[in-house]
Amino acid sequence: MSASEIDRTLVRLAHEILERNPVLERLAFVGIRRRGVPLAQRLARKISELEQFDIPVGTLDINLYRDDLSTVGVTPVVSATDIPFPVAGKDIILVDDVLYTGRTIRAALDALFDQGRPASVQLLVLIDRGHRELPIEARYVGRMVQTTKDEIVEVKLQETDGVERVLLVERTSE
Repeated sequence: MSASEIDRTLVRLAHEILERNPVLERLAFVGIRRRGVPLAQRLARKISELEQFDIPVGTLDINLYRDDLSTVGVTPVVSATDIPFPVAGKDIILVDDVLYTGRTIRAALDALFDQGRPASVQLLVLIDRGHRELPIEARYVGRMVQTTKDEIVEVKLQETDGVERVLLVERTSE
């Protein structure tokens, strides 16, 4: 995907969110650190442009909730979770860049519920590449990409990487 394709996809997703969530006052975005955060911020801006209503955006760090924590390293890097609004009673749209096995989303749900009990949680991903290991499905999908387990979907965003694109690359053996 090019930068313009990513932007068009986010515009479409913003419209889908508005169609399915008529009560904007209850809506909030929570981006999963790293690339879910700028995607959540962009979606909030697009909805603000369309509806003249500001949707709050939070940041979720899931490192301590991962089920592979013992294999990540001796001391995992933990960034701050920053959710500047009460989660309780909100319709949360959890945002991430790529949905693969579902394990990241499981960890994110645990981390999110430690912040409070939302009214609902909907998942939005830019790319769904399949190969689920857990029964997790996104409600909003930018693009479905059929992959093999030997391929990697690389999402590069201006805010985190200095470039804007989505690539499908072969995994290299190391």
